[in-house]
Amino acid sequence: MFVVRPARPADLDGLMSLAEKTGTGLTTLPAHKPFLQQKIEESQTAFSSDLSEAEKQSYLLVLEDMETGYICGTSALIVGIGLDKPFYSYRILHQTQLSHEPQKRVDTELLQLSNDFLGAVEIATLFIDPDYRRHKLGKLLSKARYMLMAAHMERFPDAVISELRGWVDKNHQSPFWDAIGRHFFGMDFAAADDINGRGNSQFISDLMPKFPIYTALLPESARSVIGRPHDSTIPAKTLLEKEGFRFSGAVDIFDGGPLMEVHKRGIWTCRKSVEGRLSGTVEGEGQDPTHLVANPSLEGFRVVLSNLVEGSEGVWLPHLAATALDVSVGSTLIYSPVDRIKGDTDKDLSDQKATNTGAAS
Repeated sequence: MFVVRPARPADLDGLMSLAEKTGTGLTTLPAHKPFLQQKIEESQTAFSSDLSEAEKQSYLLVLEDMETGYICGTSALIVGIGLDKPFYSYRILHQTQLSHEPQKRVDTELLQLSNDFLGAVEIATLFIDPDYRRHKLGKLLSKARYMLMAAHMERFPDAVISELRGWVDKNHQSPFWDAIGRHFFGMDFAAADDINGRGNSQFISDLMPKFPIYTALLPESARSVIGRPHDSTIPAKTLLEKEGFRFSGAVDIFDGGPLMEVHKRGIWTCRKSVEGRLSGTVEGEGQDPTHLVANPSLEGFRVVLSNLVEGSEGVWLPHLAATALDVSVGSTLIYSPVDRIKGDTDKDLSDQKATNTGAAS
């Protein structure tokens, strides 16, 4: 049985081991122990704090193999990006110029440095150990964040974004960075990415060009990767699109990766999440789990993949799932399908058997 739960201090070594496997580009999970320790502490504060719209908060989750205790993945929600330091991106602008003599039309694309996503919540830091990329564990780790949002919708801003890793070559070199950033920062991509990953975005403000950049002046190698995700993040992009995310028209200033966006009420898992009570448990674990099931309490938040049976007075779970969630008969649960059901059009959610937790703010 695998469970997603809030990170705690004892997970530091496990997170460090994961960070060492990420390679270049996952800036929110650098292999830097003091930074990871700080992220755990910030997450513990977020899970135990009152609401504050004026402060940035980070919720860090881990995927644990309950049989071995091994930390095999992590994901996060960062609330209030840009409140403590600027969150920069390149907004893609389009400009049309006309000439009447001679008759000519020129369509131009520009990159404008912007800070458009102030206060939004970022879906971040999704990484799973390559040895555990099986049995829907990636979906569990990714969608657990939406279950947290569904359980506590009032804690999260309306705008939700996700910044995907941009394309780099087999030597971890970014054509986008080489064409723009290298000229202004005087360092290679890996060094700049590492500095930014540790939370120092001030150097971006100090050194990045303030005027729009005409993409026509960039080499084809750079133009071709604007908005292109890294090959390894294509499955993550597909998952985001299935949840309702769409390309925002902005890209990362380091590697040109796409920024995806959605309104929190448009996230499929949030809209499909319903509340119920645990009526009882049955022996066994079940095969091919159909639902995400969560203990919705803030400090006791936990999510598992499980089958369930809806009854007239609540739901029934396998005993192992209830144990992993730390719930007992009578406890409140929220649950949502893992995958879309054939024929599901999302047009009418009124047939849900319990209150849609994604509709309350």
